[in-house]
Amino acid sequence: MNRKIQFLSIIFLGISSVAFSQIKEEKLILNKKREPEVKKIEKKKTSVEVIKNYPPEEKSQNPVRYTITDVPTVSDFKTSTIQGEDVAPKFDATAQNNYFQFGMGNYGKILGDANISKTLDNKLEVGGDVHVLSTNGLKKDYDWKSGQSTATIGAFLNSYGDKGKFNLNAEYGLDNYNYYGIYALQPSADVDLKQKVNQFKVNGYYDFYSNEILNDVRVKSSFLKDHFDAQENQVSILANFSKHAVDLGKSGIVMNADLGVGLEAVKTDFAIRNQNSSNFFNTNLTPKLTFRKGESYLMLGSSFTFLNAKNNNTLMAEQMKNNKAYWFPQAEFQLAASEEFKFYGGVDGGLKLNTYSDLLQQNPFILSDQYLRPTETQYHFYAGLRGDFDETVKYDFSAGYGKIRNMMFFQANGLFDNDYTLNRSAYNFANTFSAVYDDGNVSDIKGSVQYFPLANLSLDGEIRFQKYDLKNYEDIYNVPLLTASIGAKYTMLDKKLLLGFKGIFASDRTTNSYAIEAVQTPLAPSGMIFSSTEDRNDKVGGYADLNLSAEYKIHKNFSIFALGNNLLSSKYQTYKGYKVLGAQVLGGVKITF
Repeated sequence: MNRKIQFLSIIFLGISSVAFSQIKEEKLILNKKREPEVKKIEKKKTSVEVIKNYPPEEKSQNPVRYTITDVPTVSDFKTSTIQGEDVAPKFDATAQNNYFQFGMGNYGKILGDANISKTLDNKLEVGGDVHVLSTNGLKKDYDWKSGQSTATIGAFLNSYGDKGKFNLNAEYGLDNYNYYGIYALQPSADVDLKQKVNQFKVNGYYDFYSNEILNDVRVKSSFLKDHFDAQENQVSILANFSKHAVDLGKSGIVMNADLGVGLEAVKTDFAIRNQNSSNFFNTNLTPKLTFRKGESYLMLGSSFTFLNAKNNNTLMAEQMKNNKAYWFPQAEFQLAASEEFKFYGGVDGGLKLNTYSDLLQQNPFILSDQYLRPTETQYHFYAGLRGDFDETVKYDFSAGYGKIRNMMFFQANGLFDNDYTLNRSAYNFANTFSAVYDDGNVSDIKGSVQYFPLANLSLDGEIRFQKYDLKNYEDIYNVPLLTASIGAKYTMLDKKLLLGFKGIFASDRTTNSYAIEAVQTPLAPSGMIFSSTEDRNDKVGGYADLNLSAEYKIHKNFSIFALGNNLLSSKYQTYKGYKVLGAQVLGGVKITF
């Protein structure tokens, strides 16, 4: 091993930490070479990921024996943000499905994590997992409660048949936290700021190994209720039909035909403030044809959407109804000069339903009363260059420009009344946010690189620039102009020591905020009221969040781990008023069986 490279890599690992958001995941590995994807893929806590053996004609010519490689549930360690993203080392090569983890750290952090599964003789796998994480929050920064606890309990079933794979999973999740981001008032220590969200999900997924006619079917359902009696029910069905590997004469061009058919229904009811309610029923048809020759291809398609929407609240004289059909372009091409240089470009668009569940994932401090509208990306053009240098360096750089209607972002709420009292509801301290919408254009530039200098070392970096030009708002709120990350994974001591790092960076963001003062008035019973002044050009500073992770395997069934988060101890704000945890250290033990 090159000592200089090893020495530099160890130093590099001392800067930051690995960040992942991964839940239980199974992979069908078909004896492929290592080809890590450059593009970041958001993994949902739902179905099992499957890597198919494309192109499908290889399956008919050479029978394939599928082997199952288990990747365990990785603990959802939180980063420095109380509601932050999940951080943990992930090492597939040493994965074991059955394990228990327990850890403790400063800020009162307690972690409990367990996963167990069993494969029966009929290739039926059953299992479940439990995950609990809690923190006391920022007791030294706030007199009032800022703690949070999360818990998920899940069960899953996998069946591996001769023609396809079936997955069914159910999960119950509980988020219990506080609207602690109060910056304009000074409430008492015993103020009630509690918010609690319960969500139950049931998902099913069937994937055929071949791509003949019916490719896969996915069914998802979600039932949500929060502390303020908001309720949301959601169900979606997606079926993908396909006919792949159609030879077009002797040209060497192969055609793939695909048709996606999707149905989605969402019903949301809020019980406070304006008591907004919405009901969406959405139908999607996405036909496309792909012509491929070698690594070059041309995809031509469309997206047809039919939306039925109903909205009403206590301020509306009558229910607002909207029935509308949409058409969006879908096209992409790639010209592959070589494995190292592949030029690509295209155009896409679509309609996204903004649900209460999705909004909570982006910002848990939103008011439990939202006016929900779908976001329409009329078009988004993009072009880029990607490639792979001998499976050692992979890169992807692109730029794009799009036009969007009803672009959603978060605006800070002020006080909902001017009564001179601190006996207020948990959300009535200028400490919540609401979704607002505007039309506009977006320009984006993004790039990602992965580098594998050694067999046991991988480095990655990602950067994204987004500039918004809105119709009504001068600036988009709570969206950074620039975000970036760097990371690494490293194994040493004969794969007994597993190290990781991740650095997360974001530029300054614009937000609105409120200054509140007491004003005398003879009209109020108490002789005083609160007066609010809005600042529409406030700034929430950028940040650098550096993290480290390590796991040492003492025995094949026993290991210890440690995490260091926000090592610069910067109590930056993700949203106005919501400081994050400072430097954190968490350690624990992991038992596999």
